Amino acid sequence: MKRTHFIFILLLLVINGSNSFAQRIKSLNLRNADQVPYHFGFQLGINQMFFTLKTHPGYQQQMFYNTAGNNLVVNSIPDLNCDSANLYSVESNPTIGFVIGIVGDLKLWNHFNFRFTPSLTFGERDLEFAIQTYQDGKAPVLVKVKKNIQSTFVEFPFSLKFKGDRINNARPYVLVGVKYALDLASNAKKKEDSNITHVFIDKSDVYAHLGVGFDFYTAYFKFGTEVVMSYGFNDLLKHDNTIYTDAISNLRSKIFQVNFTFEGD
Repeated sequence: MKRTHFIFILLLLVINGSNSFAQRIKSLNLRNADQVPYHFGFQLGINQMFFTLKTHPGYQQQMFYNTAGNNLVVNSIPDLNCDSANLYSVESNPTIGFVIGIVGDLKLWNHFNFRFTPSLTFGERDLEFAIQTYQDGKAPVLVKVKKNIQSTFVEFPFSLKFKGDRINNARPYVLVGVKYALDLASNAKKKEDSNITHVFIDKSDVYAHLGVGFDFYTAYFKFGTEVVMSYGFNDLLKHDNTIYTDAISNLRSKIFQVNFTFEGD
């Protein structure tokens, strides 16, 4: 939510700034860059990948067992040497990743462009579980288990770019669009390591994204910097009747990204 508020505040600053900056006469670079019907470039960026998760009501009271009989779930607490356990809490922790991509830009009208930016995105997320374990009538022990989910996305974002008025050698813009993402790495490595219990997620997802940025006109190319927030639509979690997945009712992806674009005139 803090990042969403940041984007909207920056959006207001961009709009207000385009109207309040003094229109001082300077030497303009790439005077005809915005008249070209289409152009190409490349993109570099960094990201933070998140999971937004919802848990089932009363999940902390649900018990899991490693023994059979009397309608108990067998081996529902893998990786832990205990008779029974209950989940105390589950959290998602982000890490820093990076992005490389290609920019294709098509002019629609004076202030509107259509943009296609196929990219390769690398990142990972951690799900951290706090689990209360019970063994042979001893006092319960709180154990923390971390499940790492690595991702390599092939992304296909389609965006509508609304551009403000050019202010000397800078021009603000707003992005809105959708993208399809295919995760090539999330489950591949896990299947090779059968000795550890992993959390599996679906390979594909659809996102809506919103962003703001500035284009800066240099003597030889157009340099852009932008912040983009993407929200996944799908529940990604594959439920496998273990303590790591049964408490979670919904697991969606969210990505905060800072991009730098380099485009020809």
